[in-house]
Amino acid sequence: MLIYYTDHFVLPLPDGHRFPMGKYAELRRRVALSPWLPVGSLREPPALDNTTLCLAHDADYVQRVSDGALTAAEQRRIGFPWSERMVERSRRSSGATYAACVSALKRGAGVNLAGGTHHAFAARGEGFCVFNDSAVAARALLAEGRVHQVAVIDCDVHQGDGTAAILANDARVFTCSLHGAGNWPLHKQVSDLDVALPDGTGDHAYLQALASALDQVFTRCTPDLVIYLAGADPWEGDRLGKLALTKSGLLQRDRLVFGRCLRQAVPVAVTMGGGYAPDFNDVVDIHYETVRAAFSYFGR
Repeated sequence: MLIYYTDHFVLPLPDGHRFPMGKYAELRRRVALSPWLPVGSLREPPALDNTTLCLAHDADYVQRVSDGALTAAEQRRIGFPWSERMVERSRRSSGATYAACVSALKRGAGVNLAGGTHHAFAARGEGFCVFNDSAVAARALLAEGRVHQVAVIDCDVHQGDGTAAILANDARVFTCSLHGAGNWPLHKQVSDLDVALPDGTGDHAYLQALASALDQVFTRCTPDLVIYLAGADPWEGDRLGKLALTKSGLLQRDRLVFGRCLRQAVPVAVTMGGGYAPDFNDVVDIHYETVRAAFSYFGR
């Protein structure tokens, strides 16, 4: 199982910016020190080119991101100021998900220590998301003939609205989003399967809903690959989450997804998604356990 990182492309963010960039470097540090990690498993991902990004995004949007021609309003909507490093990191973050997918097809699983940029639409970015890594990776693999059907299982606390919109008319990709009903975005898109959970949902109810959702996913499609967004933000201590899962509950969530994929003999590519705890080390704890769980199921 190969693991891809992009934390060395540090974004120059203003003081007080609320996005916890430090979690990525700390997550890679912890994973790198893990006794279970084989030598050579951590890799730098490729930067995807415009042609590949345009499989899921409008060419004009991709070009304006590349050229630094986004308006001030577009940059505010994304949440990051434009910079060359922002473009490079966004290309490599999508590249990391693509590479994790390729690893999954060869080895059973692959991990992107970032990614989960599911709020990026075809012609705009939103919510700290520039390019939609899941949609780009799925379309690239389909175009190359590596897969014929992909399922995106999104367990970030926010709906995968950009993913749903981009892939709405693509029967080759089944989109499933398990998210907080009362959370952002206010105006939800329509996934192939949406499971909207009330504020305060805890471990038991969440895991029941997820088990039912997985039953529906594997009944309604036969994927050659699952892309799993393992957001840390359903955690009870998250500033933006509104749900009430414990860290143990989130680990059970991951095991439920990995166990089902293993039983179905479907490879899985994992991305980290969001996490906005007051102390980003709590987010790193959750993400680290996701990576370790993936390795325990698929690692070799």
